[in-house]
Amino acid sequence: MTKRPLPKVTLTGSVERGYSIWFVIVVALFVVSLLVSNIIASKIISIGGLTVSVALVIFPVSYILGDVLTEVYGYRRARLVIWIGFACNLLVVLIVAVAIALPPAPFWEHQRAYETVLSATPRLLVASLVAYLVGEFTNSYVLAKLKIATQGRWLWTRTISSTFVAQLLDTTIFTTVAFAGMYPMTTLMQISLTEWLAKTAYEALATPITYAVVGFLKAREGIDVYDTDTRFNPFLVWE
Repeated sequence: MTKRPLPKVTLTGSVERGYSIWFVIVVALFVVSLLVSNIIASKIISIGGLTVSVALVIFPVSYILGDVLTEVYGYRRARLVIWIGFACNLLVVLIVAVAIALPPAPFWEHQRAYETVLSATPRLLVASLVAYLVGEFTNSYVLAKLKIATQGRWLWTRTISSTFVAQLLDTTIFTTVAFAGMYPMTTLMQISLTEWLAKTAYEALATPITYAVVGFLKAREGIDVYDTDTRFNPFLVWE
């Protein structure tokens, strides 16, 4: 069966240079969702009998926005944004570390609580950063490849499939690097499975919103990128 040719890609000058206001807004929302989820992650909540980090409320949004970036602007732009998010996350970690280390005023009695909420062990930080990079790049890569394979049809299959694979890697890497040796392997597997299924379900439920945002941006930007000639090396940031 002969495949139909892929639709032509239209790029406005501002979008090609990354100056589009809509692109900037999506990038800002992506970075904010990532940073906020890391800051609030230390609180553990119970929903419907499931015990998870409160970050579950906001972190999957970064994957949804990652889907939007790849679907509308292509893997090249998504790759740049992923590294921007990584750099911003690392900067926040350094700033928080300095803020904790600075001596508190004699009358300020909340230093210990401040440290409890904001500090994280080096092991947790490494786990978070590595899991983020692997998960986000996998998500963008799978979606970009599926877009070509499906010739731009069935967006829901791309968003859910990419999240399904990427969140599995993200959750497994974070749980293993952060907690291996501290808890039984069966416990770690249970935690990973619960969070993986919850995040994937989150993405599936958000599909109508993803459709609306993607449709809006494609119409306003006059753009629909297919990564047919893209080099998917995650380190080619300025390609």
